[in-house]
Amino acid sequence: MRVPRAARVLALPLLLLAGAPGSAAAQPTEADVFVAEGVLALEDKKYDAALAHFRRALEREPDHIEALYYAGVAHMGRGAPAEALPFLERARAQSPRETSVAFQLGLAHFALRRYAEAAPLLEEVFSGSPELDGLGYYVGYLRYRRQDYQGALRAFRAGRATDPNLAQLTRLYTGLALAALGLPEQAASEVEQALRLQPASPLTGPAERLRESFAASRVRARRFRLGANLGVFYDDNVTARPNPEPLSPTVHELRHAKHTSVGELFSLDVGYDWLRLGAWDGTAGYSFFTTYNNEIPSYNLLVNTGTVGVTRRGALGELPLQSGAQYAYDFIMLDEQEFVQRHATTLFATLIGGERHLTNAQLRVEVKEFSEERPLATEEFQDAVNWRLGLLHIFRFAQDRHLVRLGYQADLDDTRGENLDYFGQRVLAGATYTLPWGRVRLHYDFALHLRAYRHKHTLQPDRAPGSLEREDREATHQVRVEVPLGSGLTLVGDYLRTVNDSNIPSFEYERNVYTLSLAWQY
Repeated sequence: MRVPRAARVLALPLLLLAGAPGSAAAQPTEADVFVAEGVLALEDKKYDAALAHFRRALEREPDHIEALYYAGVAHMGRGAPAEALPFLERARAQSPRETSVAFQLGLAHFALRRYAEAAPLLEEVFSGSPELDGLGYYVGYLRYRRQDYQGALRAFRAGRATDPNLAQLTRLYTGLALAALGLPEQAASEVEQALRLQPASPLTGPAERLRESFAASRVRARRFRLGANLGVFYDDNVTARPNPEPLSPTVHELRHAKHTSVGELFSLDVGYDWLRLGAWDGTAGYSFFTTYNNEIPSYNLLVNTGTVGVTRRGALGELPLQSGAQYAYDFIMLDEQEFVQRHATTLFATLIGGERHLTNAQLRVEVKEFSEERPLATEEFQDAVNWRLGLLHIFRFAQDRHLVRLGYQADLDDTRGENLDYFGQRVLAGATYTLPWGRVRLHYDFALHLRAYRHKHTLQPDRAPGSLEREDREATHQVRVEVPLGSGLTLVGDYLRTVNDSNIPSFEYERNVYTLSLAWQY
């Protein structure tokens, strides 16, 4: 949305008289008298007469700071910012710390659409005097142009404007910034306030269309989503075969089994927005995922997942906040037999800290019910309740073309079998980089999961069962390359490496999985 020319011209005269450079107490000179007469003419909007007085003052004292300043003001008042610049720049050179001079010089650059020159001047003034009449709008508008929507909101809300045109523009751009941050309801409220300020202004028509667009955009937005993925993979350790350990009979026995396989995978994702009511959104989805291991079909996996969730858009102070809850149900089959059912409930909140920061917090409770038909020692039963609390912060660059992720999670697996009961801590780190050609994206994610098992293992180690509390350090590295092909298609290459170190040799292993797949999104 461009700044209306009429609004710029009408607003400037009121702003230009906001202040003047201070002068030291001294005996008035002839130049001072001409300046005083010029100011009186300026107050009456007799710009030509005022300029004549200021010229006479400058003829006597070429560096007279007030004469230079008010000459610039007079040219601005008559709608000639280009002619004002030389006077204001000379005044700035004479008094580089004078707030009123920096303000007027910034406004002159702004009126000429020299936004790169205007921004540092107006930001400098705003940092010390945000209450100056109209300054909040100009600073907010410049930040909005740079897509610093959160910074724009701070400027709009900190400033004040007595001119009705600027006040209305401030409300309109506040609405645009809120909409850009994903808060259409609050955006519509700001535009409504703008309409009330001047119901018959030239901006009324555009404002009404803007308000309607906020409401219509959610109606038009696609409710149904569909995605699919088809690929091939190579897994060098399907069975999680333990690393060599000559002193462990269990390890020796497990390493004889076949452990490598080439395979195929397929997934399908369906989603639907079943609720759009004010700040509330509701979604439901179903996903299907399956793998086929050509050499070890007994490890074929089939996963059915259903989800339903509700999200509310709001704000925490001035920061946009999205919070909600989700329930997910997994039914997992291994070798065409039921393996586990999982019920997971997640509470989450995402805080958008401007264009550079995003923070997500979540609490997840998962109930796992395994199908364990074969005879097992009670200590090996896998049924469990897992509690997980996590925090993830994302640093955003170049409009999310590049990302850096840092996170921490703590989880407790309250397992029926005491051999599997643990307290864990997970450190997360990752980055995304978008190449300058073809929108190719590179991803890397690292996770280190430290698990301290809470009971001595009753079956391991081989030579002294019941003597150790198991401790694992599982590190995972995932590298992904995404190459967009157009028409919703993306070629995806994945590499996943898992290294699990343990104080009990039977649980130490390494695994590498290479995947090439074709993804499609609608």
